[in-house]
Amino acid sequence: MADFPFNQADLDLLAQWDTPTICNGLEITNPERRAFGYTVEPMVCTDPKAPPIVGLARVGMIRSTEPPRGKVTDRADWYDYVARTDLPTIAVLQDIDGRVGYGAYWGEVQSTIHKALGCLGCVTNGSFRDLGMWAEGFQMIGGRVGPSHAWVHMVDFGKPVNIFGMQVGHNDVVHADYHGAVVVPADAVRKLPAAIDLVSRREKVILDVCKAPGFTPAKLRDALKRSGEIH
Repeated sequence: MADFPFNQADLDLLAQWDTPTICNGLEITNPERRAFGYTVEPMVCTDPKAPPIVGLARVGMIRSTEPPRGKVTDRADWYDYVARTDLPTIAVLQDIDGRVGYGAYWGEVQSTIHKALGCLGCVTNGSFRDLGMWAEGFQMIGGRVGPSHAWVHMVDFGKPVNIFGMQVGHNDVVHADYHGAVVVPADAVRKLPAAIDLVSRREKVILDVCKAPGFTPAKLRDALKRSGEIH
């Protein structure tokens, strides 16, 4: 079992904030990651009102436009891989076809299986279906909705993937909600609450002035000076 510089309680704490807020905090803890480490394309979410999911990445690659060539990766092996941890996991699947999302890996069956395995949800550039029969509580942030699974099959797993610009490796901490997803460096997990508090206090100075009676541009200018560096 891997040794992490955080525990379940630390991950649960991060789930109280949305993904943009996590990105704000990372600008403080890991300023070098300001322009990478998160999804950069619009995504579709099964339940926008669901709380954020935070877990360890279980990474894999799929195709669907044509039948598999040669030996197919055994899905049972993938399931063992997803479940092999004491911490919650998030499936992160990259569709590597030329036409991404042609066939859906995710639907009623896969969402139900992965929920049973202790997986919180999935982040994928691919498609998903069966929205009316989706496993309750299993979150999906995907590329699009589609009707068929076509020739969908797993090509490989355990190797780094790229989901709309977000590079993800095995055991990376992923935070995701209806905005998209971001990778949280392991050493930043416990630093983020304090960083988020700092950003929130800076923002509050500006927001309070904007919402108060008698707002003027001059008051805003003063608030900007007092807030320090902000977005």
